[in-house]
Amino acid sequence: MQSLVAEFWWHLFIIIGSFSLILFIVNIILRNYFRVQKKKFFSYNHVNEKHKKIEWRIRWSFLVLLLITSFINIFLAEERLWYLETHILLIPFIIALEVTRAVMEKKHADNENDYKFTLAQLGFILILLVVMDIYFFNYYALSSE
Repeated sequence: MQSLVAEFWWHLFIIIGSFSLILFIVNIILRNYFRVQKKKFFSYNHVNEKHKKIEWRIRWSFLVLLLITSFINIFLAEERLWYLETHILLIPFIIALEVTRAVMEKKHADNENDYKFTLAQLGFILILLVVMDIYFFNYYALSSE
């Protein structure tokens, strides 16, 4: 059992590191291709105040949804519902945030390629998340049996 836990953390570290490195490299390539400026890392890059308000509504709605679905999975469901798991709920959350950003960039950004970069980045992140989810969670679900 201990080796499975150690293996889990080792794989998690490798996957997150690989995910970050691939995303960093692809972002450089996409930024150069679409000729968009680099945005600050880990900061809110709102196009305008309306975008900021919409994005915070999405964030708070997701937080409430996460609390409700956690309650359902912990207390009400006899067996955990896979579609209410946090890692599954993150996908529509990321899609909602990034599509909102793309729409606001299309309407209000100075550079007309900003929204294209955002959508390309979203597509790539979704592909990486699905691959990571399929590999990581299926690998450990099969290993624990």
